[in-house]
Amino acid sequence: MPNAPVADSVEAIRRAARLLVRELGFMGGDFAGGDLSPSAVHALIEIEASGVTAGGVTAGGVTARDLGLRLHLEKSSVSRMLRKLIAGGDVVEQSAEDGRVKILALTEAGQRRVAAIHAVARAQVSAALARMPPGQDRVVLEGLRLYAEALGAPVPPAPAPALPAVEIVEGYRCGLIARITQMHALYYAQNAGFGLRFEAVVAGGLAGFSDRLDSPRNAIWAALRDGEIVGSIAIDGEDLGGNLAHLRWFITDAAVQGTGAGRRLLAAALGFVDAQGFEATHLWTFSGLSAARHLYEAHGFELVEERPGQQWGKEVLEQRFVRRGR
Repeated sequence: MPNAPVADSVEAIRRAARLLVRELGFMGGDFAGGDLSPSAVHALIEIEASGVTAGGVTAGGVTARDLGLRLHLEKSSVSRMLRKLIAGGDVVEQSAEDGRVKILALTEAGQRRVAAIHAVARAQVSAALARMPPGQDRVVLEGLRLYAEALGAPVPPAPAPALPAVEIVEGYRCGLIARITQMHALYYAQNAGFGLRFEAVVAGGLAGFSDRLDSPRNAIWAALRDGEIVGSIAIDGEDLGGNLAHLRWFITDAAVQGTGAGRRLLAAALGFVDAQGFEATHLWTFSGLSAARHLYEAHGFELVEERPGQQWGKEVLEQRFVRRGR
């Protein structure tokens, strides 16, 4: 873990940085031997570094957007600065290969301007180093390099706020039928191409089942996050007959997938099945939902039947899984 900075060092570095800024001319007046602003001088140097000159090759180069990112300037500030440089005859815009991007290039006047900037800057540095004891140039270089890299280091992102815990609750609650239908309709439209027929089947079947929730053989669970329904599962202990349980409407919202909410819903349903003493639990799904199949098989379900079917409005390879009673 990095050492905490000493307060005295922090203030001394701040004072030295302010002095450096003033001596380099950033506060106004003659900067780099000319009448350009510090941002314009840096822009010309960045354009020169790209190697693109007026009439030259435009496969690479620097754009206005690049300058904004490199110089930490807003788009409007870059636009104003470039308009002045173009009007002054130092910079021109050239079309890139796709014609939609403008590459910035130095004119001959701009190249002379940058050469003069480099000459002034080199003389300034050389004069300062000449006043130091021999060997101190390496100390200055290493200190400036380390400090600049530390200033430009990315700031660690703030930790994401903790999401509310997912709660598994049993029984009907207001909006349950609509929300379960919505989750099914959206998920299977995106992942299987199902449409109106599928949504109508889900809504109708769920509404009919909900009218039978007073039976002790039927139950439904919802996963709640901050009061919102984000998952569901149901056990229908009547529609198959013969002491068989039918696992239905098992789904989790994308917002909680990977959080274990699905496993908790399935565990609640299978705990109910075992407590009721059902001989077996059946569920119908279709081929291609590999994550769901893995979860079912991890909880003791076995694939016992496959057949083409169109009950959901589109032909799929329907699959029946069975878990024997415990």
